Amino acid sequence: MKKLSGLILCMVITHCCLAQHASVKGNVSDTLNHVQLSRSVVALLQAKDSILYKFTRSDEKGQFELKNLRAGKYLLMITYPAFADYVEPLTLSDTSTVQLDKIMLTLKSRLLHEVVIQQKVAAIKMKGDTTEFNADSYKTAPNASVEELLKKLPGIQVNGKGQITAQGETVKKVLVDGEEFFGDDPTLVTKNLRADMVDKVQLYDKKSDQAAFTGIDNGERSKTINIQLKEDKKRGYFGKVAAGAGDNGFHDSQGMLNIFRGKKKLAAFGIVSNTGKVGLDWGDREKFGSGNGEISFNDDGDVEFSFRGDELDSWDGRYRGDGYPLVQTGGLHYSDKWDRDRQNVNGNYKIMKLYIDGNSENMSQNILQDTIYYNHSKENFHNNILRNRLNGSYERQFDSTSSIKLQVDGGLDHKISNMLSSSGMELNDMVVNRGERKTSNVSDVGSMNANLLWRKKLKKKGRTLSLDLAENYSRTNGEGMLDAYTEYYKQGKLDSVQNIDQLKTTNNESISIISNLTYTEPLSLSSSLLFNYGINIDNNHSNRNSYNKRPDGKYSDLDSLYSNDYAFNILTHKGGIRYGYTKNKIRINIGGNIGLTSFSQKDMFRNNEVKRDFVNWYPRAMFRYSFSQQRRLTVEYNGYTRQPGIEQLQPIRVNDDPLNLQIGNPSLKPSFNNNFNINFSDFKVMTGRSIWGSVSFESTTNAISDRSVVDTSGVSTSQAVNVDGNRSGRFNLYVGWKINPWDLRVGANTNGGLNRNVNYVNGLLNVTNSSNAGLGINVNKYKDKKYEYSFEAEANFNNSVSSVNKALRTQYWTYSVSPNVSFFLPLKFVLHADMNYNIRQKTPVFTTNNNVAILNAYVAKKFGKKELVQLNFSVNDILNQNIGFSRSMQTNTIVQRTYSTIGRYGLLSFIWNFNKLGAGAPKQ
Repeated sequence: MKKLSGLILCMVITHCCLAQHASVKGNVSDTLNHVQLSRSVVALLQAKDSILYKFTRSDEKGQFELKNLRAGKYLLMITYPAFADYVEPLTLSDTSTVQLDKIMLTLKSRLLHEVVIQQKVAAIKMKGDTTEFNADSYKTAPNASVEELLKKLPGIQVNGKGQITAQGETVKKVLVDGEEFFGDDPTLVTKNLRADMVDKVQLYDKKSDQAAFTGIDNGERSKTINIQLKEDKKRGYFGKVAAGAGDNGFHDSQGMLNIFRGKKKLAAFGIVSNTGKVGLDWGDREKFGSGNGEISFNDDGDVEFSFRGDELDSWDGRYRGDGYPLVQTGGLHYSDKWDRDRQNVNGNYKIMKLYIDGNSENMSQNILQDTIYYNHSKENFHNNILRNRLNGSYERQFDSTSSIKLQVDGGLDHKISNMLSSSGMELNDMVVNRGERKTSNVSDVGSMNANLLWRKKLKKKGRTLSLDLAENYSRTNGEGMLDAYTEYYKQGKLDSVQNIDQLKTTNNESISIISNLTYTEPLSLSSSLLFNYGINIDNNHSNRNSYNKRPDGKYSDLDSLYSNDYAFNILTHKGGIRYGYTKNKIRINIGGNIGLTSFSQKDMFRNNEVKRDFVNWYPRAMFRYSFSQQRRLTVEYNGYTRQPGIEQLQPIRVNDDPLNLQIGNPSLKPSFNNNFNINFSDFKVMTGRSIWGSVSFESTTNAISDRSVVDTSGVSTSQAVNVDGNRSGRFNLYVGWKINPWDLRVGANTNGGLNRNVNYVNGLLNVTNSSNAGLGINVNKYKDKKYEYSFEAEANFNNSVSSVNKALRTQYWTYSVSPNVSFFLPLKFVLHADMNYNIRQKTPVFTTNNNVAILNAYVAKKFGKKELVQLNFSVNDILNQNIGFSRSMQTNTIVQRTYSTIGRYGLLSFIWNFNKLGAGAPKQ
């Protein structure tokens, strides 16, 4: 009986093993020559998630066989160098054998001449730390800009000002072929280069050159987009000329030229415009470190960083949508490679003259324990700047083991700003104070920065030595006038009057020298250690003087209360060790630095000197697991110390706004930040479904916050102080997919945050808890030569409450709806319309909703076979509803601001895109 049972069991197992396996067979050859393609890669992917199930290679006769396959739905993909990919869906049963004879692959070069054959190319690839978008997979209208292409990429948003957000983070740089292109204004790239010239769009966190060389992250990074041009578009020249004029004095003229001669590239641009569209937002290169500013949260829950302190020179020389701009700007770019690409140079020069005139109105609530002050202010401003910028780099590869790279940039600014303001504060419907203020300032700002990096690979593989030297220098000389008249009331009756008439001079100078010597030692093929040591010198000097007007009319009476001569010098010895491990699907970096920092603070005005020493920590850890080539999870921790700035330390009283005084605090300590991030990304090649998600948390010890005292006359006196308890958390999730039957691309995103900020109000510890949550969706479709449309909608909820007065809670919703449509009509006419409808909920604080619908439209006529010439008539803000509007929450202060901005105008434009590229280009 036992033998019979064993025999039956054996037969059942044998039958099951034979029954559950299927197979796929086939033969691969060339369409044109019918030659068998040996060593072709034959991959079987799971249809539900595009994960690789099994793969093999074809033999010498082009034949292949995949055995022992489970039943299910699959995608069969066959690839061969220089040939287009072959993709076919398969459904296998338990016993099926699929025979695919004579699978014909087509050369990619032939696809340019064939109409009926289409190549299936992955729209998104993940290559190491880089997400790469295939530009041709996202269709755009003829001669569309790179900005229009970016709007179609999953996880990337471009707002009306051209600012780019990718996977929940602000994009700091846009490169072209991996190099700087006119420096630090991304819109010069996105609005002037054409989408049909782009091969790939690469998105990544740009690391320092030293980190890229060693392979071990040092924490320095910025979200970056690299526009990779097609090779055949880099032979010859291309450009654009646009000239437009309209009613009410509006005009917009732009031109750009790009010339390629072998590996040389020369580019030039020029803009004269008052429409606020492009060429307005470039400034100083972003530096690491602290500034003198204030953090707030706007309607969308985004963190905003605003200047605080010296209002005479508060304008940073950029256009942010406030007022009416006129820009006259231009630039040159040159790059070249030679000596078998062992040497290369890149240079950019830009000049800009920018004028901005405008006005604004602020309504704010200052929340105290048992009192709420209401403040209403208005201002008119007239600003202009002449800005010059020059930056360049030179890199030389001495041999296969060593190289050197030099980067330099500098600039000169001449700024003139004038502001006239009036304000009034009330308490219980009674006037507390009223004032008028007039300020003017002329300043010259110069900077010069350089960075030298030497890299050397030693004999043992993975053993390297590198030296990084950096210098940053800046100087500001300014002179301004403060003329302020203020009335103070008690019980609604005039009590006293204050007049301030002062000349103010500013002479600030800073220089820093940063050095870092790095050595890496391999422990195995997959792991290594990094050792580094450096000395940082940071010297700052601030000389500010205020002079009262003498009876003879001269400003020569020094006011010591509002004057100082202060030096703040920092010396840091910094060293550390980090461990790196990379193998298969796992990547690990862990380690950190320790810094021994000495402060030297010298008040030369009062002959006082203080020396302080600190131990600073910079721990860092990163873990990444790649489930597959298209799916990965990254967990990061970054701890860093931030030093206070001289603007916060210097013992001076700042009275640029007599109702909001500020005092320096020489006793400030460095703050320490803990930052945690989790990022997940996943993309299915065949279905086009993409997911990006992130969660972050940050807490700060000794955070530099604010201590303010508001007296009975409504005057606020504030000082920077150290506090504990500041923390914030954020999440962001984006899901995008393609609906194939309708050729629709759909995306949905959700985001939110919790923030806890601590400060002192009239001696009380105040904790402000704010939160926000948002949900959005976008849809877009392009039908060649027929139509193009997109639709975006977003809803955001904001909530804020301060502990000094928990009874007053600020809660409101904001909504945004943005449809966009273009019709390509007969006779090469194009009809376009787009709208941005903003809905803002009323609150007890924000009593006006300020809902606006901004409708823009144009009709265009294109000429020529390639439609390179276009005549365009456009109307901006047809309904004439555009108003500048913002809401923000700053600890215990809630602010609503309206400001003048560009409204309705019509513009008639002539646009000429020209090129002679690829085969039609002159011989190189």
